[in-house]
Parts: sequence; structure tokens; C-alpha cells
Amino acid sequence: MNISTITEQYIRDRIAKGIRDGGRGLLSFRDIAVEVGKIPNAEGSAEVNMGHTKVLAGIKLGVGEPMRDKPEEGTIMTGAELLPLAHHSYDAGPPTAESIELARVIDRGIRASNAVDLKKLFIEDGKAWNLFIDIYVLNYDGNLFDAGTLAAVIALQNTKMPRYEDKEVIRENLQKLEIQNIPTSCTFAKVADTILLDTDGSEEDFSQARLTIANDENAVRAMQKGLMGSFTVREVESLVEATFDKSKELRQIISKSRVD
Repeated sequence: MNISTITEQYIRDRIAKGIRDGGRGLLSFRDIAVEVGKIPNAEGSAEVNMGHTKVLAGIKLGVGEPMRDKPEEGTIMTGAELLPLAHHSYDAGPPTAESIELARVIDRGIRASNAVDLKKLFIEDGKAWNLFIDIYVLNYDGNLFDAGTLAAVIALQNTKMPRYEDKEVIRENLQKLEIQNIPTSCTFAKVADTILLDTDGSEEDFSQARLTIANDENAVRAMQKGLMGSFTVREVESLVEATFDKSKELRQIISKSRVD
């Protein structure tokens, strides 16, 4: 029996008994710490530590052309980098399928909740603000989706908008970016036929199925299913209910992280 098999059996046995590292419950987040303003030259930034997972989000705004099908709206573009220092399996180079999925899941929750009114990013005919959300994974220990979403939303909440005057971007006397809705996400995984919230790296290694649910205070806005396993309809319904409950904790963290 190899080490991986022994580790998997150990984790499965503990989870079957309802035991997780740190003594937390099956549907509990790890300790979360936030630091705002980590990137001085960004319009907004935030670092989130979720257990040993560390994610940094930076916001930049630039002037560009609107999309042809939405000529009176700005745009949001989200990218993610899995830095080699974060985990031994990450390599420098072009985006991987994992980093692309991470960026898309975070982007979808923010976009579907209308966190930012894209019409208010319109400047004038042929010009609009392009809002870039860049996610950097600094240390991996599971659940990048929720940590990344939390970092991105806190960074957006503390973003200061430049002005565009006389064909120049002016970064003086800045005003806060207006946020309409506050999205959060909760990611659940099935390990040993037991559903867990916020899996750490060891738990994630042996997950059979994963479901990320993004919501704001009013409704579910997006879902993303991952891995080969499945969830029943009844399980999904119970996880939606759990998401609205657990997202209250995340919103308290977001609210406390606002810098006026």
C-alpha cells in the first residue's frame, strides 16, 4: 500500500467520523484573514488568507473601446495566475485549464450578480472603462474559488475610480467605484460520500465531486460543477440553502474590509 492510499484512507476515515483538521465542522470555513491595499499602484487590491490558502486580487482600470454589441457599456475581464511559488505542480507559462476555470468561475459570479453597473463604466461614444480583475494564487491549500471570489469582491469594494478628461486618465481626487450587489461563493466537495465546505488541499486531493454556488443577498447567480462525481437534486437544494446561510459570514468579512 503506497503513501497516497494510506493518506486517502486516513482522510476518508476521519471525515466519515465528522473529524476535520482544526476541529471545524463539515460545513464550516477555515479562519479567514484579509488585508486591503496590498498592491500600491492598483486601483484596488486585497489579499485573502483562507486557512493556508493565500490569494491576492488586483483591480486596474483602463480606457478602451466598448464591445460592438454593447456600445454604451464598459467591460470586466478576469484573469488568474497560479504562481509557481504557490504549489509544486504549478509552472510558469501560458494559462492552464485550471487557471482558466478559476478566472471564469470568479468572473461569472461577479458578472451575473451585476456587482458593477457596466453602463456606469461608459465614458463617451467609442470609449469606456475596461475593468481588469487579476487573481494571483500565492499559496495553494485548497478552495481557490471562494478565496479568489472573496479577494476580488473586497478589492472591487475598495477600488477608486480615475477620471477621463481631455483624452487623459487622471488619478487624482478619486471616488470609490460604486458596487451594486455583493456576490460571494461557497464551494462544496464530496469526499468519502460526505459533503464538505471549503476543502483544504488534502481533502481536495480526494474529492469526488465539487460544486461552487455564487449568490448575492437576493438569489443564486451562478453554479459551477467540477470533477467526475455527482450530487443529487436533494443535495443541491440543501447546498443552496447552506450557501445563503454561510454567505452571511462572508458578507460580514466584506463589510468589515471596506476602507472609506
